[in-house]
Amino acid sequence: MSEPLFAVDDAAAPPRANGELVFAAPWESRVFGVAAALRERGLIDWDEFRVCLIAEISDWEKRCAPDEAWSYYARWQAALERLLAQNGLCNPDDLAARERELAARPAGHDHQHPARKSRA
Repeated sequence: MSEPLFAVDDAAAPPRANGELVFAAPWESRVFGVAAALRERGLIDWDEFRVCLIAEISDWEKRCAPDEAWSYYARWQAALERLLAQNGLCNPDDLAARERELAARPAGHDHQHPARKSRA
């Protein structure tokens, strides 16, 4: 069994309800999973990621507009992107291009597959 990513009382710990991680949208669990998988493979150092996450949260608090909604996992994603760029694992320009490409897709584009028949 691996050690937990964050202590429950850690300032950077993900949101929880009844001890379970809470994700408001599928992309949040995906970006969490990407970071956890990169850690498991030894491609990112968790303490280094935690420092980036805390810095990203602090930066957001300093620059956010009064009407800007808080999103923990948006900060998580930004910290992960920052760390990947710092470590040369991901080119920020390539990432931005891919983000624009995905944003240009119509809503529900990935839900237009035929329904699978259940096996009895």
